[in-house]
Amino acid sequence: MLHLTFIVFVVLGALLTLRWKWIVWLHVPAFMWGAFVEFLGAACPLTPLEQHLRIAAGEQGYTGGFIERYIVPAMYPAGLTTSMQVAIGVFVIGINAVIYGCLLYRHLVPRTSP
Repeated sequence: MLHLTFIVFVVLGALLTLRWKWIVWLHVPAFMWGAFVEFLGAACPLTPLEQHLRIAAGEQGYTGGFIERYIVPAMYPAGLTTSMQVAIGVFVIGINAVIYGCLLYRHLVPRTSP
């Protein structure tokens, strides 16, 4: 659940900054890391940690990464390709750029009272 929570935070965490501005200091590195992992096809360090904790708890580990194991089967029946990974990275950056753009607009444009 922690791994899934991190992924949701990477994709949608900028929405939290609309309410709590200090979250930006946690979210920007998280979403940059998420995009970096997708662009390079690298393994997220949370995956080996999850595997280790599963085995330590007496469960069986799994091959591949968290996204390939849980997210991709729900979204992409054929499996993860390089172009899909790039698309995911672009999506992560795009959605966060829109949200941070709204946040910056709110900050820079003064509100007028009616």
